[in-house]
Amino acid sequence: MTIDLRDKSVRRRELIALLGGGAAAWPLSVLAQLDHPAAARIGYLGIASGPLADLFLAGMREGGYSEGQNLRVERREYERNIPRLAEYAAELVRLKVDAIFATGPGPVRAVANVTHDIPLVAIDLESDPMEAGWATSLAHPGGNVTGVFQDLPQLVGKWLEFVRSLVPNMSRIAVLWDPETGTAQLQAIGAAAKSLGVEIEVLEVRLPEDFEARFSAMARKRPDALFQLSSPLIFLQSKQTAEFALRNHIPAISLFAAFAEAGGLISYGPNVGDLYRGCGVYAAKVLKGAKPSELPIERPTRFILTINLEAAKLLGLTMPPSLLVQADEVIE
Repeated sequence: MTIDLRDKSVRRRELIALLGGGAAAWPLSVLAQLDHPAAARIGYLGIASGPLADLFLAGMREGGYSEGQNLRVERREYERNIPRLAEYAAELVRLKVDAIFATGPGPVRAVANVTHDIPLVAIDLESDPMEAGWATSLAHPGGNVTGVFQDLPQLVGKWLEFVRSLVPNMSRIAVLWDPETGTAQLQAIGAAAKSLGVEIEVLEVRLPEDFEARFSAMARKRPDALFQLSSPLIFLQSKQTAEFALRNHIPAISLFAAFAEAGGLISYGPNVGDLYRGCGVYAAKVLKGAKPSELPIERPTRFILTINLEAAKLLGLTMPPSLLVQADEVIE
């Protein structure tokens, strides 16, 4: 006789009756599963970043789902396998998971392309979900996609303001850009730089191995500053980019606090960890029956300015008091 432990109708007393006293020797963890409904399954398609994934799972625990108890996570993580995103998304759909959590424009696009039925909770800091056709409005998405989106190209204007206060004679900047994210940020920084009479040189990165070549190009040409547009790929290289910028005395700014924490000069953007946790809470709501079409898409509303004074010292820069007073966090 085969007994499906995931069947809600099977309970401890029924199994003991079927197996006799031998069931008493079963591990308590196995018997305990009989008192819980079948574990929900969620697909995870995103960057292989432990701390952020942990925060997503922390949000799910807040919503009542714990991995290993009533939650199974099917992970498809990438770092160097970006071209396989479509394959990973299709695998999760074939597994018939209850929902999918996707991080970044590439994974979100890959999942949205293969299913309109499985709920998709997304964190995408580079895309407009309505322009992409994933939602009809922020308040009422109308489809299977919800989560946190940020297409705020005006952030790059603040970046220029902050860096120019440190480098008043800035005339040429290098811009790291991942084409996978689209052109909105690139167009925004181009327009903002042009209005200030600042020339930009765009350095494309599509894979982790592209960074060394771009670093070599910057080391030869020595821009006045380095701007890193938002991208999961660029986020993963925060430490390497911070080390390069310091080693070559190039002031640099990023959306991600991880950059400043790794020794970079400045970061200005949302608290990404909080966004991941919030997506976990959203995913738990979906598993409990909430419809993505009716869960409002959220936007980051608070942005954190982190300044690394040690980096400023190593770069030979004097931090203006007017910039310091705006900082939410100062690393000394």
